[in-house]
Amino acid sequence: MLFSILEKKRNDSGKVVDIGIADRTPLVLQGLRALFAAEPGFHLLVAATDGERFLDAVERFPFDIGVIGWNMPFAGGREVLRALAGRAEAPRIVVYSGTEDPAAPGEAMRLGAAGFVRKSEHPARLVEAVRAAAEGRMVFPLMDVREIMSDPLASLTPRERELLRALGSGKTNAELARQFGVSINTVKFHLRNLFDKLGARNRAQAVEIFVRRSA
Repeated sequence: MLFSILEKKRNDSGKVVDIGIADRTPLVLQGLRALFAAEPGFHLLVAATDGERFLDAVERFPFDIGVIGWNMPFAGGREVLRALAGRAEAPRIVVYSGTEDPAAPGEAMRLGAAGFVRKSEHPARLVEAVRAAAEGRMVFPLMDVREIMSDPLASLTPRERELLRALGSGKTNAELARQFGVSINTVKFHLRNLFDKLGARNRAQAVEIFVRRSA
C-alpha cells in the first residue's frame, strides 16, 4: 500500500477534505495524486492499488471521501461498497471508472456510492463530484433513477443477465461453467452478486423474479 502525506491546502471555507484513492493502474493513481495536490481544500491521505488494500486503509486511516475504480484486483468497486455499507464513519465513495458497463452507475448508486464519474470526462468533473460528496450531495450520469430503484434487473451486468436466463434450465454450476467458459468459482461469484442484487435467497427465487419482471 502506498501512503501519501501532503501539505493541506485550505479551500475558501477553510475546511480540508481528507481523501483516499484506489485504482489498479499506476498511471491513474499518479494522475489522481497530481490532480488533488493541485486543488485547494484536499489532503490526499492514502493511495492503494486494489480494493482490498483500500478497505484496510479505511480501518487504519479514517478519511472523508474515497475515489475508487470499479474493476480492481481482489475487491472491485461493488465489493468495496458492500463492505462499507452500514459501517459507521465510513468514507463517502465516488467511483471513477472507464468501464463500458452501462449498468455500473446505477449499481453503484444502489450500493450506496455518492457519485460516479467516467474516466472519459474532464478531470474537473471528478473534482466537482468529490466536493459535492464532501457536502453531502450526489453526482451521477444522467439516468432513469426510478427504473434503477424499482427494477433490480436494471443493475445486472450483461454476464449476470446471461447467467440469470440460464438458471431456468436447471443446470448445475459445473454445467454453467462449461457453457460460459469460466471456472466454477467464477460462476459462484456471479451467482452471489446476482442473488444480492435481486434480493433472492436461491436460484428458484432469482428465476421467479426474472420471469415476473420480464413478463
